Amino acid sequence: MNVLVINCGSSSLKYQLINSDTEEVLAKGLCERIGIDGRLVYQPAGGEKEIIESAMPTHKEAIQMVLAALANEKTGAVKSLSEIDAVGHRVVHGGEKFAKSVVLKPEVLAQIQECNDLAPLHNPANLIGIHACQELMPGVPMVGVFDTAFHQTMPKKAFLYGLPYEYYEKYKVRRYGFHGTSHSFVSKRTAEFLNLDLRNSKIIVAHLGNGASVSAVLNGECVDTSMGLTPLEGLVMGTRSGDIDPAIMEFLAKKENLDIEGVMNVLNKKSGVEGISGVSSDFRDLEAAYKEGNQRAIDACEVFSYRVAKYIGSYVAAMNGVDAIAFTAGIGENTSFIREKIVAYLGYLGITLDQEANKVRGEDQIISTKDSRVAVCVIPTNEELAIARETVALV
Repeated sequence: MNVLVINCGSSSLKYQLINSDTEEVLAKGLCERIGIDGRLVYQPAGGEKEIIESAMPTHKEAIQMVLAALANEKTGAVKSLSEIDAVGHRVVHGGEKFAKSVVLKPEVLAQIQECNDLAPLHNPANLIGIHACQELMPGVPMVGVFDTAFHQTMPKKAFLYGLPYEYYEKYKVRRYGFHGTSHSFVSKRTAEFLNLDLRNSKIIVAHLGNGASVSAVLNGECVDTSMGLTPLEGLVMGTRSGDIDPAIMEFLAKKENLDIEGVMNVLNKKSGVEGISGVSSDFRDLEAAYKEGNQRAIDACEVFSYRVAKYIGSYVAAMNGVDAIAFTAGIGENTSFIREKIVAYLGYLGITLDQEANKVRGEDQIISTKDSRVAVCVIPTNEELAIARETVALV
């Protein structure tokens, strides 16, 4: 069957059409600047990339353009929309309501809307995309796949904060974690790649991109992860601060005359490696500045690598051991010098890096030496394929 995977942001939309039998990507692309002026990028398998500038006042017009491109007479991936059998939607926050993917029925959509205050930038956009698809593709089954679902197996000792318990009871303030679709996919693929028994394994996944998180996966289930109530907690990221002393917020508010929105803007959009370096949130730019001797870029890379290594070490303790460590996502898959810096902290685990193997970019590869006691590998993530698989399983 053909599954259309939709990932809606506030002003963007990514999509892939996947044949679930062969797992081939038939077409992919994105819509940008929704609500501003509109830009569609469409690329069929084996074909040239097409770019169309056209007004997209809302996500409905964006999805209309995606469907028109997919069924275009000349370059369309399908002859008609009737060949699209199901749609899988990425939904960022499922709260405690969703521990697995689910068919999108009216009562489910109402429950997703109840989670909006937990992800005010993401969930409303996800819902807009869902409603638009339902209107334009009546009768086509649709599935919601949640970023938070994989982490719902965390025990209370991992997800409770040291706050008054009433805040958890009243507002569900707790650790949720994100990138769950990626952590689920990569942990399974790691076990498969290394011939491990997933149900008897200890795997740490380092999803390192502009947004970054680490998870501890014990016997196939997540037992801890670095992101929290929101994606702000945990690692130092592209523009996000990650873990800080909460009192810094009051300190900055007084010193810089900021309200809470102003402080949160600093922590989410002006911090991380971009804030430290003053160069960029993109590690390609950081690597270039690092090699030129830019001290702040060096500091940013060192801080990032150190924080990842600390989380990996804490999750070794959480699982009382580790069989494999997998690097994934944009930085994890492609930035060898950052992997090298992180692995340099892991000698106590009996790990040494294979320098030649570590040159790999974007493909399955063991990068630890053969005599290492723990396997370290690069495993490309594929969230779209994971969403398609979840969709097929349900419909």
